[in-house]
Amino acid sequence: MFLPRAFPLALALLSASTAHAQGVPSATSEPRAVEVDVHATDAGQSLSAEDALRLGLSPDAGDTTLVPPSLTADAPAAWPEGLEGTPGEVELELLVDVEGRVAEAKVVRAATEPRLTDAALAAAPGLRFTPATLGGTPVAVRLPFVYRFTPPVQVPASTTRLTGEVRARGTRRLLQDAALFLDGAAEPAATTDAQGLFTVDVSPGSHTLEVRAPGHATTTFTETLTQGQTLQVVYRLQPREVNPYETVVRDERPRTEVTRISLHEQEIREVPGTLGDPFRVVMLMPGVGSLASGISYPVVRGSQPAATGFFLDGVRIPMLYHLLLGPAVVHPDFIDTVDFYPGAPPVQYGRVLGGAVEGRLSRPREDRLHFTAYADLINAGGFIEQPFESTGTSVSLAGRFSYSALLISLAANVLQRPEAEQLRAGFWDYQARIEQKVGRGRLRLFALGSSDDVGISPEMLAGAEGGGVVSRFHRIDLRGTHPVAEGEGEVGVTLGWDGLGLTGEETQNAGGTLVRQDVGEYGLSQVSVAARAGWRRALTPSLDVAVGADVEHRRSATTLIGTARPPGWRPSDDADPLKRPSALATFSGVYASATWKPSDTWVVTPGLRVDAYHLVPGMTFTAVEPRLSVRHSLTDTLTLKGGAGLFHQPPTVLVHVPAIDTASLRYGLQSGAQFDVGAEWKAFEGLELSADAYFNPLSRAVEFDLVDVAENRRRRGGLGEDPATTGYAYGFDLMARHPLGRHWFGWVSYSFLQSKRKARFARIGDDNRVLETVEGTLPFAFEQAHTFNAALSYKFGNNWTVGTVVHFNTGRPETGQITSQTQRWVTNGDGSTEWVRQDLDRTQRLAPFFRVDARIAKSWAYQDFTLDASLDVLNLSAQQEVVAYEYRSEGGDYEGSPHKDVRPVRVPMRIPVILPLFGLKATY
Repeated sequence: MFLPRAFPLALALLSASTAHAQGVPSATSEPRAVEVDVHATDAGQSLSAEDALRLGLSPDAGDTTLVPPSLTADAPAAWPEGLEGTPGEVELELLVDVEGRVAEAKVVRAATEPRLTDAALAAAPGLRFTPATLGGTPVAVRLPFVYRFTPPVQVPASTTRLTGEVRARGTRRLLQDAALFLDGAAEPAATTDAQGLFTVDVSPGSHTLEVRAPGHATTTFTETLTQGQTLQVVYRLQPREVNPYETVVRDERPRTEVTRISLHEQEIREVPGTLGDPFRVVMLMPGVGSLASGISYPVVRGSQPAATGFFLDGVRIPMLYHLLLGPAVVHPDFIDTVDFYPGAPPVQYGRVLGGAVEGRLSRPREDRLHFTAYADLINAGGFIEQPFESTGTSVSLAGRFSYSALLISLAANVLQRPEAEQLRAGFWDYQARIEQKVGRGRLRLFALGSSDDVGISPEMLAGAEGGGVVSRFHRIDLRGTHPVAEGEGEVGVTLGWDGLGLTGEETQNAGGTLVRQDVGEYGLSQVSVAARAGWRRALTPSLDVAVGADVEHRRSATTLIGTARPPGWRPSDDADPLKRPSALATFSGVYASATWKPSDTWVVTPGLRVDAYHLVPGMTFTAVEPRLSVRHSLTDTLTLKGGAGLFHQPPTVLVHVPAIDTASLRYGLQSGAQFDVGAEWKAFEGLELSADAYFNPLSRAVEFDLVDVAENRRRRGGLGEDPATTGYAYGFDLMARHPLGRHWFGWVSYSFLQSKRKARFARIGDDNRVLETVEGTLPFAFEQAHTFNAALSYKFGNNWTVGTVVHFNTGRPETGQITSQTQRWVTNGDGSTEWVRQDLDRTQRLAPFFRVDARIAKSWAYQDFTLDASLDVLNLSAQQEVVAYEYRSEGGDYEGSPHKDVRPVRVPMRIPVILPLFGLKATY
């Protein structure tokens, strides 16, 4: 919320602290007490009734209480060269924005020496505050601030002085308001300032100092000083809890969308079964199904995984996860918050038919060097962040790599299973960020990349074959943010490269020696250039607007090397765009939204998005997407909500496949609507309840089955026939959540889902021949009717953390798409028996699956770093998930045997995924 200049707010008792630069005394900022249009009450500070009404607030609703900001980081102003020791005072008026940053500094009273005034103005933007809040909402405020240039105090030679700083062990965090008690005195001899600094004048000799700070163990230090000595020390206190589960007040965006689940801090790093990965937590959210246990491709409300968009600070990326059981492609320390929109995402998320997942990058820390190193049984990685205060620059680097291949080889030798050495699975990823302050704005260069290589090498036998999948992508994004026209503007440019290759290997005899050689590759690649721009502004206290535009140009191609071809390739496939996808396309869109608060209890957010999809040569599709969300607060704790919108997306193939995503656009757009109603209730402190019911009709769905594409099982006449169909999904989600705080966090969720598609399918006779083709509505391949998740993590006082996750889901339909197809046992006229395909409207379902995950961790705080050890076990319950069935017969001596003891056997194919990971993480 932005308060117009006509209604300034000044705060009382804003404190600042003495600081030093480069070992010499510098300017100091001192406390000021000013009161303008703010009334002191028993509850704190508040607006006058007249001003509250003028701002559109209700004086009787309790929303006029002002919580002042507090200084969190001082920015000393050093004397200009040649003026060292020159006294002076500069009074400024600061505009502190909703993020606690100084957006504007004006001179109220200048110093006699102009260069001192310039030094104060140059230093002021570096000040940092906790955001002020008005009725719980972050607001911008104006306040006075004084820089006082005071000559250094000459310490007499006879004075004995103890100076220093108090820090927390492990994190090196400076501790404010730590009290120092000298020689057992009842009153503290000194208290640390905002920079953790203190000064105590003592008599010569030996002294004991007892140092106390909230949340830290009281520690006693002994110092011996001689006459006239000034001793500088650093005292480190042991925290009672390392990385405590604290409720952190942050710049939380006002709730305007229908459903958004935001997870922070340990909620995204310490959930059992997620291997410490922020984005894997999405798999435990309401409305999310899965392909298989441990594989992190979210199936949101019954849609294909590819229908959900993945974003990093507004930049769309092709995937969030490495293949198979790999972690996310972004290092956890780069992620501050994960926002999950299971339905009706806002207009800035375009070209999605389902939900959206956005990772918000953490702000660079500007206090000191930070470094983490991590290793577990699968991968190792590190993160380093270095600020450069003199230039306003911050550099962050991160990366990870797996050593799965080595572990597979070691396991094969130990178990004496040489065939296991044929398996290979490896990945790596990297991220790099350079962020630069530019006036009141910021410029950021962010690059990331990911690589996966999984497959099976051929046996060491002449003519043996093998193959694998190699998937890679890279993104480079340049982004700038700056205040524009009393609002906040953003522009960005992104370069991207995606690649996917199916590789073939063969064992050949080379001079009497068997060697493995590559025989070819079927590769898909895509190069993209994207740009975006956005601007948002609070026009009035009750109306915010946001507008934006984005454009993306894609150029995709197919590469055939050697003898490699797509699986199931035939010469007639050359005309099939999904077999040899090469395309040139441009996607562009504009959007606008407004957040209108007609009263204290209503929030209405209409929006409109228009997208154009152009595929060379000469195919253009236009999509107009109106969206609306409404929230109504019945009470301070109960909110009703509802929303609706139209959504479009190019055809999808299970998960993102470069080039195919673009080439398939010639089949037209998918289109659908989303309708969502629900309620949110904060029953009491620490308990949040939510319920959502939804209906998502699909007026046009083009969802290619990955197996059909790979094996060339296309519909008859598929190239000349419209592959589109229709469908719908409906259901409801329930969630009870205890947010981070009071030593624990957790949630319980239940989801009910029905997802259907209209399809033409065959009636199969007992002779396994097609009798007729009919049309009907069938369960979608990704429908999991019931899903239950419960997550709990508790931190004990001795720095032990224990957590568990319980997951249950009912099985998907056995339709033959991403699983087997149900068969039935028939007896023929000659007495023989066999398995015959079951009609698709009579298919059975896979067995339900139940899983328990667990995590136990211990933390230690050393002098300058912390150490965390954790054991995270996915599927501690050792349950095996059924992913398909094998239909075979037992008995009889040969096929068609006249023996009567031939019997059908339906054998479940199970995945025994049990993944225990022991990891160590050091943080400096």
